Amino acid sequence: MSDAAQPTAAEVRAAAEAVKTALDRHLAAVERRSGEDDPAVYEAFNQLAAAAEVYDELLYDRYDEVTPFEIPGTEDSLPPYAGPEEPNAISVLIRRDYAVAEPQRLLAQAERVEAAEYGDGPGADQDAAGTVHGALGILFGEFEPDEIASRHKEFGLEEADSTLWVTAADEPAEPGEWLEAPFEGVDPQRVVCRFDVSAVFDDEDGDDGDDDTPRGEDPDELDDLDLDEDEDLEPLDAER
Repeated sequence: MSDAAQPTAAEVRAAAEAVKTALDRHLAAVERRSGEDDPAVYEAFNQLAAAAEVYDELLYDRYDEVTPFEIPGTEDSLPPYAGPEEPNAISVLIRRDYAVAEPQRLLAQAERVEAAEYGDGPGADQDAAGTVHGALGILFGEFEPDEIASRHKEFGLEEADSTLWVTAADEPAEPGEWLEAPFEGVDPQRVVCRFDVSAVFDDEDGDDGDDDTPRGEDPDELDDLDLDEDEDLEPLDAER
C-alpha cells in the first residue's frame, strides 16, 4: 500500500476511541437487557463488531499490527429483530453437515435396516443398501434427523458444522407453498434466535486434531473390520 493511501495516526486513534464508545454501549445494553433475545443487545453487539473491524483494518494499514481478538464479519451477523412481538407461527430451519467417516459402518447399518424391515423378501433393495448414497437414503428414511444426530458415530458419520434458525411468521404457510425452495426467502429481521455449532468456536489445543478420532482402530484398517461382530454397534429395533 502506498503512503498516500495509508490512514493517518489521527484516524487510527479516532477508530480506537470509537471502539471504546461502542464497548461502553454494549456493556450498558447488556446490563439493561430485558431477556435473552433483547434487540438492543444485538444492535450494540453489531455496532461493537463494526467499530472493532474498522479499527483492526486501520491499525494494520498504518502500523502493520493486528488486534488480539477475532473480528466477526458484520455482514454475517443478524440485524435487530423486527418481526411480530407475538408471532402466530414460526419456522425452524436446520442444517447439519456430516462427513462419511466410515463407509463400511454406514453400509452395514443400512443392510441391517433392510434385513429387519424386509428380510430376504421382494422389498429388500440390495443394490441401494450396497452403495453409500443408497445407504444414506435408507438410514435417513428410517430414522428421525435428531436420532441420526445423536447416533451419528454408530452410522459411520462425523459431525461438522450445524445451525438452527427460528424465524417468526404472521401466519403458517399454505401447504406446499415453500417446498420447492425451503431455505430461500428468509428475512434476517424475523430470526427470533439462532444457534450455531462449529469447530471454529472450539478452543485451540495446539495439536493437529488427531485426538478427534478416539477409536482404537487405524482408519487404514477399516476395510478389515468384521462389522457383523462390532460390539460398538447397538442392535436396531426390528419393530421400527
